[in-house]
Amino acid sequence: MRFWKKAVLSILAIQVLGNASGLVTLISLDGWYDNLVRPAGTPPDGTFGPVWLVVYTLVGYALALLWDSPLDTPFKRPALRWFGIQFGFNLLWTPAFFGLQRIDLALVIIVPMFLSIAMTVRHALPVNRTAAFLMLPYLLWVGFATYLNVGFLLLN
Repeated sequence: MRFWKKAVLSILAIQVLGNASGLVTLISLDGWYDNLVRPAGTPPDGTFGPVWLVVYTLVGYALALLWDSPLDTPFKRPALRWFGIQFGFNLLWTPAFFGLQRIDLALVIIVPMFLSIAMTVRHALPVNRTAAFLMLPYLLWVGFATYLNVGFLLLN
């Protein structure tokens, strides 16, 4: 399969899955989130959608670069494995935080999510440096989200 097809499929898959998970947010916003005390630095609600759009696009492109690398490339399988693990955590976080309204459970999910993104970057670096660097904004955003998650837990 040509690279551009892998890129389109990867970006679409990440966008569709990530945004489907995010639909839980819209469904469950019955005033619960609006009534939470927000930690310092919490961005306006309208910030999250555009940021995730950009982040998921970068993550999808990184996936395509990893997928397109030769099979015998060292660390390719571990990089893809860690990618799957971190994205699994990603898909669980929103339903835990917003759907179940369990800030504590969301924290239990986001910490290993952050660590598994870091492991993805570590293993992707020798496979495809560009893919590893494309994951860095995601790592930083999830690090910030971890701070927010802790703040929400402590304040509420």
